Amino acid sequence: MDRDSSDEDDDRRNLTYRNDTTRSSFNVEELEPQMRRRSKLTFHKGYLFALVLPLLIVFIYFSTDIRSLFTSDISSFKFNTVSDQIRESQLQALHLLNQQQSSLLSIWNHTFINSNNITTVQFDDIKATLLTQIMLNKHMQQILLSPYKAGDTLQNGTALDPSSAGYGFHRCRKVDQKFSERRTIEWKPRRNKFLFAICLSGQMSNHLICLEKHMFFAAILNRALVIPSSRFDYQYNRVLDIEHINDCIGKKVVVPFEDFMKLKKNHAHIDKFICYFSTPQPCYMDEEHLKKLKSLGISMGKLEAAWKNEDVKNPSRKTVKDVEEKFGSDDDVIAIGDVYFADVERDWVLQPGGPIAHKCKTLIEPSKLILLTAERFIQTFLGSNFIALHFRRHGFLKFCNAKKPSCFYPIPQAADCITRMVERANTPVIYLSTDAAGSETGLLQSMIMLNGKTIPLVKRPPRNSAEKWDALLYRHGLEGDSQVEAMLDKTICAMASVFIGASGSTFTEDILRLRKDWGTASICDEYLCQGENPNFISGEE
Repeated sequence: MDRDSSDEDDDRRNLTYRNDTTRSSFNVEELEPQMRRRSKLTFHKGYLFALVLPLLIVFIYFSTDIRSLFTSDISSFKFNTVSDQIRESQLQALHLLNQQQSSLLSIWNHTFINSNNITTVQFDDIKATLLTQIMLNKHMQQILLSPYKAGDTLQNGTALDPSSAGYGFHRCRKVDQKFSERRTIEWKPRRNKFLFAICLSGQMSNHLICLEKHMFFAAILNRALVIPSSRFDYQYNRVLDIEHINDCIGKKVVVPFEDFMKLKKNHAHIDKFICYFSTPQPCYMDEEHLKKLKSLGISMGKLEAAWKNEDVKNPSRKTVKDVEEKFGSDDDVIAIGDVYFADVERDWVLQPGGPIAHKCKTLIEPSKLILLTAERFIQTFLGSNFIALHFRRHGFLKFCNAKKPSCFYPIPQAADCITRMVERANTPVIYLSTDAAGSETGLLQSMIMLNGKTIPLVKRPPRNSAEKWDALLYRHGLEGDSQVEAMLDKTICAMASVFIGASGSTFTEDILRLRKDWGTASICDEYLCQGENPNFISGEE
């Protein structure tokens, strides 16, 4: 079907407009209708735009803070610039810390190969200081990495956990007591042969040391040891585990006085009474003590002196052979007194675990009730990481001032020494065992501070029914017993991470013996303000 001529004219005009761009003639007749249509369309669009534009501007003006549209971009730009600078600085700091760590590790691995010119304690202090710097470096790197959520591993792959870094070092580590290398003697009592212990000098701490030496004498002489009666000496079964000694040896080597008297049908005779020291007074035995022994149903002969000129102020060194020659006998019951000051095989006696062969850590041990009470006190008030301080004051001024230099220190000086140990041992609390007045301990507490923080001094509080840590002592009627409380103090101190003792105090020496035997002795243990490690003074190093 033929299309209409007007349609063809329109198609032609459209094709010509789009494709024929090379026409040289200007046809006014053809363009005139187009111009009229275009001017009409343009007029309508411009009119509409002129009406809408003011309305749009008014709407935006009232609904939006125009300034924020411009300032936000500027602020964002500035923020991004500062953020980039911080990030760059952090990465540079991290790079420098990695370099520092590499250098410190190199020193750690190579510097300490030859350390013969410094002491063990100095060497450990240097190592500890260096290790502290290494760990501080790691901590700083961890803080720098925290915004980037880098986890626990640094960019160079070094773990932040010191336990996995392979250092294997603790500044106040335990002393290796080398128990397997102990020199020991077997304790094999002969049948019905007894040694009666005489311990009269000093207080309980002296008596415990004396009793331990009597055990050594009994082992040398192959006799069972008779523990003195509480009517003549202290009530040892309240503070010591007597059966523990027999269990450790594996046979009956220690006999309580009551059992001994039953064997002797309540009348015993000391066949030979030998005094170890003759000066200033034989056996420390006076008429009052002789009367007490007789009132217990014990008879005896004349006191004898093993050596004519043996003085407690200047004891001479003796050997096992000397003991056998002077105290060896076939008599059933002999008594030796007082041996607290006796110097017999010192290195042998002072070694950890003692000189007698046994299957336990120590022979003379606090009673089970005291051990449990000490553990409960530590769990309640101290935690496992604490320093124990034996701060002896009462009656110690005159004793210390007789020494040159004096071992009695003013409170400020003592506080300074204690604070240095707190920093070295990295412990948060101190257990205070003292006879000092409240005025002294109060001043001491106010002066022990580290990094602006007070380090608490903890003493055992008075009995309180609301607290259960001491309930065992209360139920067994041991509360308020001064000897039980002293042994409890010693036990807590022996369990400490680090111990600071009083030089010349038998209380301190008793604690040191327990720490060595239990394996709790630390290389940081020392006498207050003297810098001496008592674990090495006796030759254990």
